[in-house]
Amino acid sequence: MPDTITSGNFTFTKTAIDGVTVVDAKAYGDDRGYFMETYKREDFVAGGIDCDFVQDNQSASAQGVLRGLHFQIEHPQSKLVRVVEGEVFDVAVDLRPGSPTFGRWEGVVLSAENRRQFFVPRGFAHGFYVMSEKAVFCYKCDDVYRPGDEGGLMWDDPAIGVEWPLVEGVEVNLSEKDTRHAPFAQYCAERGIELK
Repeated sequence: MPDTITSGNFTFTKTAIDGVTVVDAKAYGDDRGYFMETYKREDFVAGGIDCDFVQDNQSASAQGVLRGLHFQIEHPQSKLVRVVEGEVFDVAVDLRPGSPTFGRWEGVVLSAENRRQFFVPRGFAHGFYVMSEKAVFCYKCDDVYRPGDEGGLMWDDPAIGVEWPLVEGVEVNLSEKDTRHAPFAQYCAERGIELK
C-alpha cells in the first residue's frame, strides 16, 4: 500500500505506525464559508479504513485539559477523530502485542483550521491535549462505549515518551480517574508482555 492514497475528496496518509492514518479532506469554499465531506464509506475503504462506525461522540474542553491515554480492554474501539473548534494534539499509542511498533506513539495536531482527521485503529491507547483556549472534539467509534471496560496509561510515562506540546504557564488538567492510570511497565507485566 502506498504512503498516500487519494479517493474522492479525501487523502489518506500512512504514519510510521501501521494502521494509524492522517486523513485530509478537500473543502469547497467561497466568501460565504465552505462545504466539505467528513466521511464517505466507499472512499475510506479505498483509503484502507474499513470500519462500521456505530457511535459518534463529542466533547468540549478548556485549554490545558488532557484526556487519556484511554482504551477499552475487552471491547477495543477504532476511532476517527477531528476537531471542529480550537486545536488539540492527538496521540495514539500502539498496544498490539507482537507489533513491531508496540509501545510507540504517533501524534498529530488537529484543528478547526486544518480540518484534519486522525484514524486510530483497535489495539491502541488514545488521548489528546487542548492547546487552544477551548476545543470541541468529535469522534466516530466502531464499538460502543462500555462503562467498566475502561483502561488507561499514564499520560507522561517516560517509557512511552509522548512529546506533548504543553502550553507554557498552563497547568495540565486531568480528570481524577486519569491521574490513577498505570505506567506502561505495569500494563505489560499484568499481561505477561516482556519489554525489550
